[in-house]
Amino acid sequence: MHLFPLIVVGIFSVSPAVAQWPIPRNITRGNEIVKLDPNFAVLLGNIDASTLPDLNIAKEDTRTRVLRDNLQRLARSADLAVDNQQLQNASTIYNLTLYLNPGTSNLSDISSVVQQPLDTWDESYSLTISGESGQAPSFIVANTTLGLLRGLTTFEQLWYTSNDLIYALDTPINIEDSPAYPYRGFMLDTSRNFIPVQDINRTLAGMSMAKLNVFHWHIVDSQSFPLQLPDGGFADLSEKGAYSIYETYNASEVQEITSYAASLGIQVMVEIDIPGHSAAIAQSHPEHIACNEASPWQSYANEPPAGQLRFAVNDTANFTTALLGQVAKLFPHAMISTGGDEINLDCYANDTQTQEVLASSGQSIDEALKHFLLHTHEVLQMITPRTVVWQDVVLNHSVGLSTNKTLVMVWDGVHGALDATSQGYQIIHAPSDYFYLDCGAGSWVADGSSNDWRSWCDPFKTWQKAYSFNPTANMTPNQAKLVLGGEQLLWTEQTDTNNLDSVIWPRAAVAAEIFWTGDTFPDGSNRTAPENLDGTLARLHALRYRMVQRGLKATPLQPHWCAINPGNCSIVA
Repeated sequence: MHLFPLIVVGIFSVSPAVAQWPIPRNITRGNEIVKLDPNFAVLLGNIDASTLPDLNIAKEDTRTRVLRDNLQRLARSADLAVDNQQLQNASTIYNLTLYLNPGTSNLSDISSVVQQPLDTWDESYSLTISGESGQAPSFIVANTTLGLLRGLTTFEQLWYTSNDLIYALDTPINIEDSPAYPYRGFMLDTSRNFIPVQDINRTLAGMSMAKLNVFHWHIVDSQSFPLQLPDGGFADLSEKGAYSIYETYNASEVQEITSYAASLGIQVMVEIDIPGHSAAIAQSHPEHIACNEASPWQSYANEPPAGQLRFAVNDTANFTTALLGQVAKLFPHAMISTGGDEINLDCYANDTQTQEVLASSGQSIDEALKHFLLHTHEVLQMITPRTVVWQDVVLNHSVGLSTNKTLVMVWDGVHGALDATSQGYQIIHAPSDYFYLDCGAGSWVADGSSNDWRSWCDPFKTWQKAYSFNPTANMTPNQAKLVLGGEQLLWTEQTDTNNLDSVIWPRAAVAAEIFWTGDTFPDGSNRTAPENLDGTLARLHALRYRMVQRGLKATPLQPHWCAINPGNCSIVA
């Protein structure tokens, strides 16, 4: 799709029409007000609806949400009174029509597009909202059904409600939009505390509102193994390793989550973090775990309980590849992460089985680890298009994985990103000092000998801190090309169903704008420039209030007075 240059100046200041998140990369606007007809409909233009159930559902969901969001514009009463006065003579929009560009080949529904490699997705779209009653059409045009979905998401954010009328300001509106980066994710840990299926689905709905497109599911860890694997002799992993029979994900629930995500334009990337973070396996297969629940735990692990796979032992290596093969069956067509972070080699110093194997083979522990990881990925990459690892694997342990088939997730910010890209790896940004949503709640491990109760990653990561992140800082142009995108993350040591929404939203939407919009706004100004921040906050307010209307318990960013008086709570120099 051809994207036209931005021709409007100053759209990033506080403006009623520009309340979208993430900000469209190209938008022009007028000065008219329009209202929706009570029987407003979303229509399919040159599209055969019979083969596209996802798109059919998406268009009907958009109609329902626009008519039911019931979101009042965040403005003073006097401004809302002006809206109501103008609405008396407003033009009416009767429908929105969806079109695929002529010549579009390989027509696929949204879920089918999501099954393809992420960097092949076309999420671009154009959106036009007429300013005249029925005389000029309102429509979305895209190359793919996924692009149409992204356009529908933007369309939903244009509308407000007043006295039972639904209206949009500053029409006509013309938007040309596409993402700067293909990967815009969110990671959720469901091992430290179990997260029910309905909470995950609600989180996916929130992700879709912000055009996030990868759900990184850190599904198991040392504390629990909630994933049911009924085949291959692995059923006892969850039977003995989950917190309870009620705190597991069976195959049908995994299918429900992955299918729902795909219909929203979200790919699910599952993570089985090995060889560290695997102590829960000891509940069913103690023969494969070294230093299980060893004490003091801090000598063998980053957090309790201790326990890691005996990767030097052939039986454990075979167990691991078979396990990953079963996981891959539940998550076809998707990337799989094998983790690989925080491997504590002290765990093996006094492990008899490991030391016997090392003595027999003549290998060092580092050599055994490299062999295990290379073999694991060689097998896994035969059945999944791409694997993902934490930076520790390639930077700390110098494991030479294929740069063509491996993505590296970088958690320590600028330095790790520079090191990984210098080796030719594509990277996913996940910097703990910007994007970890759990930080700032204090330490959760008891230490009676210390008066310092801070967690390792304090302080709290505000939305402003996250928003200041620069994905290509200090990179050469060639390194910058290797940035696939990024994600915000929630480790759930101190989160469960009761506070999930408030910890995630709206902060997790920040990554959506960073990696959709890029480092600069289309007018050339820096995304984080001081003159843009009031408008950015106003747009994030609008997203948060709309999320609340849809049932997400998103945390308020400021007093309501500040939200309806944008810019008036900023410190004046």
